[in-house]
Formats: sequence, C-alpha cells, structure tokens
Amino acid sequence: MARLLRGGCFVQNDQNFRARAGGRIFRPAAGATQTNPIHLFYTFCRAKCPGPPLMRPLYYKNFSMDGESTMRKKELAAITVERLKEHYPATCSLDARKDYELLFATRLSAQCTDARVNIVTQILFTRWPTLEAIAGADLAELMEVVKPCGLYRVKATDIKKCANVLIENYGGKVPDELDELLKLPGVGRKTANLVVGDLFGKPAVVTDTHCIRIANRIGLTDNTDPYKVELDLKKIIAPAEQNDTCHRFVHFGRDICTARSPKCSLCFMNDVCRYAK
Repeated sequence: MARLLRGGCFVQNDQNFRARAGGRIFRPAAGATQTNPIHLFYTFCRAKCPGPPLMRPLYYKNFSMDGESTMRKKELAAITVERLKEHYPATCSLDARKDYELLFATRLSAQCTDARVNIVTQILFTRWPTLEAIAGADLAELMEVVKPCGLYRVKATDIKKCANVLIENYGGKVPDELDELLKLPGVGRKTANLVVGDLFGKPAVVTDTHCIRIANRIGLTDNTDPYKVELDLKKIIAPAEQNDTCHRFVHFGRDICTARSPKCSLCFMNDVCRYAK
C-alpha cells in the first residue's frame, strides 16, 4: 500500500503501520484489517503522536482532528486581526509616491528585501522621473540600475514593457481591476492584490512569504500554495481587514514570527497559535 499520510506515515508489507515520530513504530490493533486505511489512521490518532509543531499541519490536513472548522478559523482570524492591530501599523514597507511607482517597486521586490528595493527605486525614479521616461529608457541602463534587486534582466524588461502598456492601453494610469492588472507584463497576483488594496482600497489578500508562513503556523490555513492561501484567508478575514492584516503580517514576520527561530516565548499569539503549542 502506498503512502497514507504526508509527514512519514506508511503501511509496509501489509504488516506494520509506521509513523515517523520520535523513532517509534505503531502497529494496528490485534485482528485489525491491515489494509484498511480508516482503521490505520484511527490507530495512528490513538497513539497520540501529533508530531512536532512544524509538521502538525501536514498530519492534520483534510482531517478536523483539532475541530478547526470554518467557524473556528473565523474566530481565530478575528483574534489575529485584533491583536496585530494592537502591535503593528498597516503600512506598506515599499516607498512610492505615484501609482506606477508602487507597481514597479512591488515587481522589484520579488526575491529581494524591501529595504534594498527602496534604495534602488530612489535611484530609478530620480533618473527616470515619469512613466514616459521609463518607457523610453535604454534597457541596458535600466538593467544596470535594478541589478542589485536580482533577476535584473527579467525585471528591467518587465518594467519597460509595463510602462509602455500603461501608456498605450490605460492612458498612463494603473488600472483598478485585478483582471486588468494581471494582463500587465510581469504582474502576478501578489503584485495585483497589493496594488488594488493600497491604491484603490479594495479587499485584497497579498500572499507573500510572511503571510503564507504565519497563516500556516497560527492555523488559519493548511495550504502553502499562494493562490489557495489567498482563497482560504478571504473566507475567514473580513474584507475591510484583509489588506491591512497582510501588511501587519509582514511586520510581525520580521519582528517575532521569523522564518527561522521564531520568538514564540515573546509572542502575543502563543496562547492560540498551533505552532507555539
């Protein structure tokens, strides 16, 4: 029988039910039907081995072992929103004065820190102060300026193409519809959601690395795919709070809920966070 659960649970040779947890091996009850996955999963649950906190979402996926129904997640989301409000501002860490500047800054932020992007955009928007100037910029010079952000060839090409499309198709204005933004060169859902949320005040969930990591740790989602996380959070976070909450996730992720060695003992969410438990 093939893998039963992600996270290291197997049936091998129809004899053993192995769970990789503390090096122990759990076997089905005497007389049990060895190939019955329902019985095997029940046996695993009875072994009371949820695994380390980081792996818990994998073990619990698609099962309501913790009773995390949609209602439960809505309550958890409400608590998360209110506590984040008490500690962090809903501010974007990218510097921008014009609509297209935020669009291009977000494009540059892919696999790059916001701090470095802000340094680069200060040079970029000083050297080419208008959308028309960026559209007519020499591509090689543009690449050289954005090079510190990484992936500079693709990013510079996207920015130049996007500037031309905005001028030709949108009258030099950034569109306020998600579908229209996704038509622009180099613009994905993360960038589009940030723009519609920050520039136009529309409900939007920006699933960057901080959002995905924190939402999983707290227990708001069991998905890691950005689009699936976006859909999950839209179901449980009030529309008026979505954009601001994502900004606060960024501050929280840098301050306490870091990717490595999160400061759980100092965290104001540790009484409700499944990772901290």
